[in-house]
Amino acid sequence: MRLRVRLWLFLAGINGALAVALGAVAAHALQGRLDAHAIGLFDTAARYHLAHALALGLAAFAIGHGGAAWAKTAALLFFIGIVLFSGSLYLYAVTGNRLLVFMTPFGGLSLIAGWVALAASALKVRR
Repeated sequence: MRLRVRLWLFLAGINGALAVALGAVAAHALQGRLDAHAIGLFDTAARYHLAHALALGLAAFAIGHGGAAWAKTAALLFFIGIVLFSGSLYLYAVTGNRLLVFMTPFGGLSLIAGWVALAASALKVRR
C-alpha cells in the first residue's frame, strides 16, 4: 500500500511542477508566437492540470487512510483526465490539430469521475 501512496504522490508532484512550468511557458515563451485563442487554451490546460495535480495528491493521501479502492480509482481517473484534457489542449494550442480536441471531453469526464470516486473514498476513510 505504501508504494502506491508514494507513486501517486510522486506523480502528483511531477504533474504540479509540469503545470507550473507549462503555465510559465504560456505566459512568457509563447506570447507572440501563438494567437490569443491558443494562449487561452494553453492557460486553461495549465490551470486544470495544476488543480488536478493537487487532486491526485489528495487521492494518494486517501489511499493511505482507508477507502483505498475508491481512492486508487480516483487517482487513476485524475491522471487519465490530466493527460487527455490538459494534454489535448496543450497540443491543440501548439499544433492547431483539431483532431486533438476530440480527446478533451473524455478527459473532462475522467476528471469529473475522479472527483466522484474521491468523494466515495471519503465515505470509507478511517479516523
